[in-house]
Amino acid sequence: MAHHYEHFWLDPKFWVGVAFILFVVLTGRLMWQRLAGMLDARAKAVRMELEEAGRLRAEAEALRQQAEADRTAAAAEAEQMIARAKAEAERLAKKAAEEAEASARRSERMALDRIAAAEASAVAEVRRTAAEVATHAAQEVIAAKFDAQADAALVDRSVADLPKALRAA
Repeated sequence: MAHHYEHFWLDPKFWVGVAFILFVVLTGRLMWQRLAGMLDARAKAVRMELEEAGRLRAEAEALRQQAEADRTAAAAEAEQMIARAKAEAERLAKKAAEEAEASARRSERMALDRIAAAEASAVAEVRRTAAEVATHAAQEVIAAKFDAQADAALVDRSVADLPKALRAA
């Protein structure tokens, strides 16, 4: 049974449609605001993450540059330390040679004073001193310049020449 109303606004279907449209408009607007708010919040979070990533990248770059500078400084310091060690080793080697020579002269004088007993004592003293000098020099410098065989030959030659020098005087 179809019912005809005099005016369309009197028809309940009209008011149901109007109520539905108002419901959809109000609900849609509310949903749109919530959706837009969620999207804005997500965009803000992404922007913050990008800013944080940029900041972290800048910090990492600064740390990398600092580490590179530290490495360069450490390398330069190591080179300086090596140069100082070489100079000190050469100085010690020269001093050890001078001390060995002075010790040999003292031993020579003692040998002249006590001929038989002093000669054996002088040879032992020179050998001990030469061994100390060779050990000390090997630890400091000569290890870098001579191998063990060359070092032993040098000590043996020095010790072998000492009796000839003592007898000649």
